[in-house]
Amino acid sequence: IVYGTEALGVMRIEKGHVAGPELDGNTTAGDLGLGGMMSKKKDFVGRVLAGREALTASDRRVLVGIRPVDASQRLRSGAHIFPANAAIGPDTDQGHVTSACFSPTREQWIGLGLVRQGRDRIGEVALAHDPLRGEDYEVELCSPKFYDPDGARQHG
Repeated sequence: IVYGTEALGVMRIEKGHVAGPELDGNTTAGDLGLGGMMSKKKDFVGRVLAGREALTASDRRVLVGIRPVDASQRLRSGAHIFPANAAIGPDTDQGHVTSACFSPTREQWIGLGLVRQGRDRIGEVALAHDPLRGEDYEVELCSPKFYDPDGARQHG
């Protein structure tokens, strides 16, 4: 069993837990799949803001898992996500990879990202474009829970 800050980061991504990179000041609990934690009955700080039209729009960028189609391809944080056959540009940018790591459990690079209408696009193959490194590669949008999605190990 590995333990350390790097190992904790890998386990966080494998379980789909959000942290600093996903909490960029633009995301809401709903975007991160945590909308069920907001009370429907009691008041709370941010309740009015959470109900604003722009923050409940159906085309918002939401949390998804991202994995390269080619399991040997490295996934990099900061890569932008585009539709598979679209021209690369600001008008077609669909989101970005927020966190990435090599998963010893999955034996490939995996990541979390914020992608426009991402939950409706699970299973879709998209293009990751990393302008800093000049790399383009196919990725699959998937559930952000790469390991033990039902929590069976956690709850024994």
